[in-house]
Amino acid sequence: MSKFFKTLFPAAVLSTAALAAQPALAEVELNFYTGYQTSPHSRVTGTRGASSGSTPFNNLIGWEGKSFELPAYYGARATWWQPSNIGFGLEFSHEKAYAPAGDMPAGFSRLEFTDGLNIITANVSRRWPGMWGERVTPYVSGGVGIAMPHVDVTEGTNRTFGYQVTGPAVRLSAGAKYAINEDWSVFGEYQFTWSENTADLAGGGTLNTRIVTNAVNVGVGFSF
Repeated sequence: MSKFFKTLFPAAVLSTAALAAQPALAEVELNFYTGYQTSPHSRVTGTRGASSGSTPFNNLIGWEGKSFELPAYYGARATWWQPSNIGFGLEFSHEKAYAPAGDMPAGFSRLEFTDGLNIITANVSRRWPGMWGERVTPYVSGGVGIAMPHVDVTEGTNRTFGYQVTGPAVRLSAGAKYAINEDWSVFGEYQFTWSENTADLAGGGTLNTRIVTNAVNVGVGFSF
């Protein structure tokens, strides 16, 4: 694993552990969202398995998100808000990245993270109640954690199909929520994720790629 991962992962663990120490009177907010998610080009490098000669590959991939095709893009988070309007939380997002056929390395017939380029982070958030009126609350959030994608790669006769922890991840969000009543709200936000992914391929190969996503999310929140 990279030095960056070794630095980020303990930080995520410590942030998560801090949640258990929050006061019992802290407000808990649950958010569920979907939206439109894209991913810009990134380079895929690695080595084919021994059955394919262990030869290297290096390709620029124009990832496709296909947010509304099943399994659809979605996410969920829990935030423990303090009286200071600082929040600590956990977030999961089920993102997607398809490699177009024309961009894949020679010999590959499938290269996808589509049953989830799953990003799991421990977050710290800040909100500003009353800044934009009684019902509208802007907020920002940032987190560190891990990528755990479902790696779906077919290279020759080798099929890689399963979940792997592939490296560190970072998440940044900014948005605003509108309070419907004391408990329920709706929100919209922009969200950015970055993940460094090193996956093991069937047949002994490896695949490395850095994936960035951009998403415009809409969702519903419940506080208690």
